[in-house]
Amino acid sequence: MICLICVQNFTKKYGDKTVVNNISFIAKDGAITGFIGHNGAGKSTTIKAITGVIRPTSGSISINGIDIEKNGKKAKSLFGYVSDSPDHFLRLTGIEYLNFIADIYDTPTDGRTVFIEDYAKRFGVYDALNSSILSYSHGMRQKIMIMGALIHNPSVWILDEPLTGLDPQSAFELKQMMREHVAKGNSVFFSTHVLEVAEKLCDEICVIKGGELLYCGTLDDLKMTHKSQASLENIFLELTDTKT
Repeated sequence: MICLICVQNFTKKYGDKTVVNNISFIAKDGAITGFIGHNGAGKSTTIKAITGVIRPTSGSISINGIDIEKNGKKAKSLFGYVSDSPDHFLRLTGIEYLNFIADIYDTPTDGRTVFIEDYAKRFGVYDALNSSILSYSHGMRQKIMIMGALIHNPSVWILDEPLTGLDPQSAFELKQMMREHVAKGNSVFFSTHVLEVAEKLCDEICVIKGGELLYCGTLDDLKMTHKSQASLENIFLELTDTKT
C-alpha cells in the first residue's frame, strides 16, 4: 500500500511517563487523514515526531519512504508543517516571513510571487503583507503560517489544529485547498477537535486516547462497526468512554 506518512511502533516517553505508546498507522496519498483525540491524548506529540521536532523513544517514522531520523533534511523537504501555535517571527512583516521561508526551500521567485498573491487573496491578508506579524490578529498569524508551510508546494501537508482562529471564509478556503491538494494525489494529515469538520472532510480517521491508538481507517468502516451511532461525535464519545 502506497503511503506518504508511515508511523511504525512509535513510542514517546518523558522519564517514566509514556505519552504515546507503540502506535502504528499510515496516511495515504490522495487522502485527507484526520487525527482526533481529547487534549493531552498525544496528537501534538505524534505530529512533532512525524515532523522531526522531537525524537521517538522507539519506533520509526518515514515520509514518502524517507526516514525522518536518518535523513531529516530530505524528509523535511517533502512536507509543509503548521504547528499548533502561530506566534512565530513576530518582528518580520508577512511578506518578509514568506520570502524567508521560500528562500529556505529554494522556491523560485516567479513561483513564490504567484503563490503569495493567490493564497493571500484567498485568505484575505493581501493588504496586510507589508505589516508586521506582531500586529496581526491570531487568525491572520495562522493564515501566514499556513502560507509559509505551503509555499514550496510540498506533497505532504501536516497541520496541527489548522482551523483554530480562522474566520468562516478562511476556514472554508483552507478546506477547499486541502481537497484540491489530495485531488492531485497528495496527502493531508491534520489534527482537529472539531468532529463535524473531520466527519465532512476526511477520507480516513485516526482516533487516539491516552497515547493509545484506538482506530485508524475509513469513516465508513468505523460506522459499520457502530451501526447504532449516527455521527462521528457519538462514535468518538463511545470509543473514548466519555459519553454520559
